Amino acid sequence: MRKELTLRGILLGAAITLGFTAANVYLGLKVGLTFASSIPAAVISMGVLRAFKKATIVENNIVQTVASSAGTLSSVIFVLPGLVMIGWWHGFPFWQSFWIITAGGILGVMYSVPLRRALVTHSDLPYPEGVAAAEVLKVGAGEHQEESAAENRTGLVALVVSSLASAGYQLLAAMQLFAGAFGAYFRVGSSATGLGLNASLALIGAGHLIGLTVGLAILAGLVIAWGIAMPILTAMHPMPGFAADVATATWSHYVRFIGAGTIGIAAIWAIARLVAPVWSGLQSALAASRARRKHGAEALPVIERDLPIGMVAAISLICLIPIAVSLDAFLAGGTLGSMQWPLVVAAIVYIVIAGFFVAAACGYMAGLIGSSNSPVSGLAILSVIGASLLLLVLAHAAGVSASTALVAYALFVTATLINVATISNDNLQDLKTGQLVEATPWRQQVALVIGVVFGAVVIPPILDLLEKAYGFGGAHGLPAPQATLISTLARGVILGKIDWRLIGIGVLVGAAIIAVDEIGRVTKRFRLPPLAVGLGIYLPAATTAPAVVGAVVGAFYNRWVSRKRNAAAARRLGVLIASGLIVGESLFGVALAGIIVASGSSSPLAVVGDWFASWASVLGIVAFVAIPWVLYRWIGAKARSLQPSVPSGR
Repeated sequence: MRKELTLRGILLGAAITLGFTAANVYLGLKVGLTFASSIPAAVISMGVLRAFKKATIVENNIVQTVASSAGTLSSVIFVLPGLVMIGWWHGFPFWQSFWIITAGGILGVMYSVPLRRALVTHSDLPYPEGVAAAEVLKVGAGEHQEESAAENRTGLVALVVSSLASAGYQLLAAMQLFAGAFGAYFRVGSSATGLGLNASLALIGAGHLIGLTVGLAILAGLVIAWGIAMPILTAMHPMPGFAADVATATWSHYVRFIGAGTIGIAAIWAIARLVAPVWSGLQSALAASRARRKHGAEALPVIERDLPIGMVAAISLICLIPIAVSLDAFLAGGTLGSMQWPLVVAAIVYIVIAGFFVAAACGYMAGLIGSSNSPVSGLAILSVIGASLLLLVLAHAAGVSASTALVAYALFVTATLINVATISNDNLQDLKTGQLVEATPWRQQVALVIGVVFGAVVIPPILDLLEKAYGFGGAHGLPAPQATLISTLARGVILGKIDWRLIGIGVLVGAAIIAVDEIGRVTKRFRLPPLAVGLGIYLPAATTAPAVVGAVVGAFYNRWVSRKRNAAAARRLGVLIASGLIVGESLFGVALAGIIVASGSSSPLAVVGDWFASWASVLGIVAFVAIPWVLYRWIGAKARSLQPSVPSGR
């Protein structure tokens, strides 16, 4: 019997979880993006398990499944920090946070059973990161062991070197020897616009992973936001001050809500497209369950052996107990105590039903454009608006006035729902990888549950550390862009302070983009993913601009190596360079948070003052351009020196 779900694989996945989950939490709070950890986790796993006898491709697959399952739960940062921002929480209570992440995440894993059949088995979605992870695993277990071992060693070196390079850049930026951001803003009459760019190598890496199609769609969103909406809105609402201050304020108060509307309608469209395949997946899961009962599990092919649908239903019901207890505890003793149980019951029904549809949308988007750039926070926007409207109706029916307590409860409900939904964003990539390497789905689904628990243990203390070190929002805190927007939306809906006209404009923009994308889909000439365009509108330009640059850089690199020897290996190694750029910067950010907390200084590593700013800008720009150029040239040359390896599945 082949080794698959082993203790050593679980423990290794847990160890990898700590680093990658911390990196994802930091990156998400800083720039509003997270990344899929499957590929670097698979590379590390192969490097470690190679030292053991009889390590298998499916055991390595379990390791990356555990690690990425925990990492995807970091999407809770798109909502949970909002409770601190509105002053409801001071820090992150461990057990409350742990239980909503654990119970919500496990419920999401159960949803992934029928969704796997709808969106993986019976779907032609590309799953770019899932396929890439499978290719990495196949190379590691290929027939040509000497050549595949050489590529695996090179991949580990690439991951480490690029991680050190991006961490080194951030270290020099923390010392104020390199600039951390660049920007240019200007006025034309009363209008103001411009463009900022974070000097983030992590975002260059993220751009490589999302690909050119999505990168250009984000660029289209930037053009809509900063080239069209910004000049018009600043002319309509003239403000005194520097161009940068006026542009930033206008984007925050007006343009961003247009982006929210665009993402909202794009998400609804994605969900509507999923009704038929999800129904087909449910029917397929029931048929497989009947075949299992009649003929036994051995009657099914290995790659079709999911957890039995009856067990899935039972575990799903059990998960509702800690969710209900957590919701009840959140309300206990507060101003909403008079309608405590109606609010709990309504929230559970909303979480169960909306969670499934949002999970389906997340899985679809991950399959289409990859987990790293799937705009989960856009679905969180829909979720918090729905939760806020539902709670507002219940409060009015009971004669309870809208209050900050209701806003806080809406955020808590949305945080729970997001844990349910987003698990499919990354986990369906894992299940696609498993399908390609002939893994057993039920063993992967058990590994997903284990990864959820590991993530729930890690995320609350990391959030606490970062909140104490940096704070959220403000001039010097971590921006937490999605949490800021979502808490603003919850307050706006419940307290009646939201401008629905801006969201309506965004809906119209999104509808136009959907029409253009559908034309491209039918003619097969181009694609303009609507969710990616919306992301370009509502995320800060300083965040999305370097991701666009990274997408272009990645496309040029892949085109360059495609004409060289051993092109397939070069592309795989390029993915590891990109992953390393993300991991190194993110882990340094978490380490720096610990130094800030311990020292009590906001700039504990600074060695120069403001007088060095001009030189820091010059040095930063040179290094920001040179580091990716050197790394990609180096890994391209290393790939050509390898013997071509032929992947083989099992």
